[in-house]
Amino acid sequence: MQQTLHVSGPQLSWINAAFLVPTATLGLTFGVLGDLYGRKRILVGGASLMAIGYAVAAIGVSVHALYVGQALSGIGAAALFASSLASITAATPGAAERARGLAAWTTALSVGALVAPVMSGAVVEFTSFRWAFVAVGLFAVISLGLSLVFAGDSRAPQGRSLDLPGQATITVAIPALLFGVIQGPTSGWGSPAVVTAFLLGVVFLAAFLVIEARSTAAMLKLDVFRIPAFSAAAVVAVIGMFGSLGGAYGLSVRLGVIQHRSPLESAWPFVVMQGVTPLMGPLLVRLLRKVAPRMMLAAGLVLTAAGQLWLMALPVSDTSLLTMLPALILSGMGFGLLIGALTAAAVNTVPIELSGMASAVTTLLRGFGQALGPAIIGTVALTSAGTALAQALPHAGLAAAQQHAVQAVAAGGGPLAVASAPMGPRVGTLVTEALAHGYNLGFLVSALACVVAAVISVLFLRGGRSSELAIPLP
Repeated sequence: MQQTLHVSGPQLSWINAAFLVPTATLGLTFGVLGDLYGRKRILVGGASLMAIGYAVAAIGVSVHALYVGQALSGIGAAALFASSLASITAATPGAAERARGLAAWTTALSVGALVAPVMSGAVVEFTSFRWAFVAVGLFAVISLGLSLVFAGDSRAPQGRSLDLPGQATITVAIPALLFGVIQGPTSGWGSPAVVTAFLLGVVFLAAFLVIEARSTAAMLKLDVFRIPAFSAAAVVAVIGMFGSLGGAYGLSVRLGVIQHRSPLESAWPFVVMQGVTPLMGPLLVRLLRKVAPRMMLAAGLVLTAAGQLWLMALPVSDTSLLTMLPALILSGMGFGLLIGALTAAAVNTVPIELSGMASAVTTLLRGFGQALGPAIIGTVALTSAGTALAQALPHAGLAAAQQHAVQAVAAGGGPLAVASAPMGPRVGTLVTEALAHGYNLGFLVSALACVVAAVISVLFLRGGRSSELAIPLP
């Protein structure tokens, strides 16, 4: 994407964030819309928006078109997740039927996570990245057709109403804060645009909290945060997912940009990592019934941190999948435990009548952590890499013209742009070392975040209901 569209590192981060932000912030609203107007409509509308968004991204000639396409697809994804789960729940009144339906839903997510990296990697290996959007767009069209023909409709409007002020303020707050984080290294932390973004984020976040405290139809009931254990679970959801997804983002850059692996070669480590989670399914069911969720959370976070530290310790010149395998397995096991126990930990800390809200809030915060991870880790890594490259250039023995050329490319697109430009083997070595230094720091930050979340889990997630837990969903 960078070579084709000539974009900077922060712009690449926004391609990712444009999808994750609406997915994280709109799930609760689409849940209410499905209850009010029918879940089939939301299911069909979500698939339609995803197809349109992927079409826009596929044919777009600028990075801004990718932003629009990814945002539309993210909105569609939020609708699809909320309505598909609610449709299964409504269609399975019996406990046994519901368990089978939810298991099928969870398995479908796991299969998608396994297939997607290989599919997109293979497509980009032999064609353009645009055809990867076409491929997933076709899946959205298939989903649309299946929903129109086979999906039943259901609704539950009693006591449900939209929280438009709350949704509007949180929709402004999260992108504004992310803009400040992502754009800060490029524009300067004191630049008017970055300062304005942070001010807008803080003001709208404060407005969201005030609105939710006073609303009779709040999308986020703040009462649940008065329970100390639930507040701890909420913090773990944000920090834990930040650490996990931030590390995965750093790994993708290490494989593709720093080590120059092909798209298909870059996909296989993620297949290994994602493949561990569905294999852990039977084990997770037993652990959730016999082990306290806080201990599962702590174990998952520690395993994730260990995997990221292992990756950090590997020389950037080591491209063997075999030496990376232990780190990938550790990270995959950690992610499986984290996802499996996160909702259970939150739900287990509140009264039964608040369990639905607790699960929804955890999903919202988990999505926020997923959006923060790539944004902050990308910012940390690129800032560090840019500094390392600037410090190394004067001592690299380059001709003045070549040094100025490197500085010009770095000023326009950052160290990632230098890595993609044909500037000779010496510059290639310099930028590789700088990027390796930056993204190793990113691995360290992600691992430390996971360790902090593990400590919070052990110390503050005590207590709660002792009744048997329902199996949580990703």
